[in-house]
Amino acid sequence: MLLRCTKKLLVVLGPGFVVESAAVPDPQDWYANLVYFGGRKCLLLTQAATLFTIVAPDVGAQDLRSLHALVVGLVERELTAENLPTDTFGRLSDEALRIATTADRSVLGCMNDMVYLAGELIARDGGLKHANIGSINRALRRNINSSREYARPIDLALKPVSQLPQRRPYSANGANGELMGMGADRAGQAGIGSTRFG
Repeated sequence: MLLRCTKKLLVVLGPGFVVESAAVPDPQDWYANLVYFGGRKCLLLTQAATLFTIVAPDVGAQDLRSLHALVVGLVERELTAENLPTDTFGRLSDEALRIATTADRSVLGCMNDMVYLAGELIARDGGLKHANIGSINRALRRNINSSREYARPIDLALKPVSQLPQRRPYSANGANGELMGMGADRAGQAGIGSTRFG
């Protein structure tokens, strides 16, 4: 599996991971970033074609050292929570983990919206300590995005890749494919604005 990491995450991962120069976006790619809610470090994962998103709180350095096991475990756990087969996105546990920089600005923009929406939901619950992360992840996967023809990630995850909305990826500008000069997509039904990765 190819995991495209933001600059912030690559810095934390350190030199122990080999970063590929996989420039061409692929629908099967996964994107990852580190985000903070209430000062607590969280891992954000998003599947490129469907925008199936996972927020995992309190991810530490030891967890990141076993990144493949961490990512596969999170994906399989959340697929099970949605009553989907654990191989919906392929047998990730059988694939070697490959690390690359980000490559599609539209995915990054949608991730920004997911971060904002998650922050709003966490705040309404009284902070991450009191938040129901399972419910928040379910809500993220039911948020619509114009870049996916206003389809929900959970619904797109049920379709084969050949039936997913066809779109031309926005290639990234700037170092390591970070968002530059592009507003993130507004989060459809929730009326959520946009944030940017730091």
